[in-house]
Amino acid sequence: MKPADIPLALVVVVIWGLNFIVINIGLQDLPPILFVGLRFLVAALPLAFFVARPKVPFRLLAGYALFQFAAQFTLLFYGLQFGFPPGLASLVMQLQAFFTIGFAVLLLGERPRLPQLAGALVAFAGIGLVAAHIEAHASLIGLALVIAASFCWGVANIFTKKIGRVNPMALVVWGSVLASPPLLLTSLVFEGWPAWVAAGHALQWRSIGAVLYQAFPNTIIGYGIWSHLMRKYPTATIAPFSLLVPVIGILSAAAIVHEPLQWWKITAGLLVLAGLATNLFGARLLRRPAVQG
Repeated sequence: MKPADIPLALVVVVIWGLNFIVINIGLQDLPPILFVGLRFLVAALPLAFFVARPKVPFRLLAGYALFQFAAQFTLLFYGLQFGFPPGLASLVMQLQAFFTIGFAVLLLGERPRLPQLAGALVAFAGIGLVAAHIEAHASLIGLALVIAASFCWGVANIFTKKIGRVNPMALVVWGSVLASPPLLLTSLVFEGWPAWVAAGHALQWRSIGAVLYQAFPNTIIGYGIWSHLMRKYPTATIAPFSLLVPVIGILSAAAIVHEPLQWWKITAGLLVLAGLATNLFGARLLRRPAVQG
């Protein structure tokens, strides 16, 4: 990887790591589904007029929009709304890697390798440690919702595989186009017009900033840079940078919103990161020839 591209990857890591704090801030003024809908509406509107729709079957594009954007982020936002800590959410969301492996086995006929299975066991042990130390009932519901969000991300990855090679920016923009109207309609039906009115009266610069951060740095810039790097370099070169996202998420939550850093959070984080690292690098290490003495 060229040295000049490393800062680009680190910019994405920081944007995505801080995103969980931004979500937590926006939820103080906005209902979760309305917040998600506004995020993708703002992300879609400027670019949809300039970026052509990707030439893929509509059902695949709609499935991508549903699971990658609408379902994943609605569940994540509600998980945080129920009191699940944002730093831990950034960690739990990394389970998507293992859900993706499971779906690839069931739906695409892929065979899991030993390092993938071992990595999944180690990572889920970390999540078990989190569940064992979450005391409030609301936080347990939040944990379940965040796990469900990572599940949806895994489903979305399968849609991405089926879509194949397309312009990644077009996929993000038109996924946002398809996701935003159903989200806003669902918000109007389930959260209600009074919630919209209350959100309008309570609107502050922090909630406007949270929506803009979600739409532009997080969605457009983050996905844009990441897609550029994924096309330029092998997946194995870029994917390990995602291991830094929960590190930024946990540290920023501790520094900005004073989320406690207990021993079990640190241990759970190390277990999840160790599981991800085993999944990413285990097969490569097994193939490496032994050093002759």
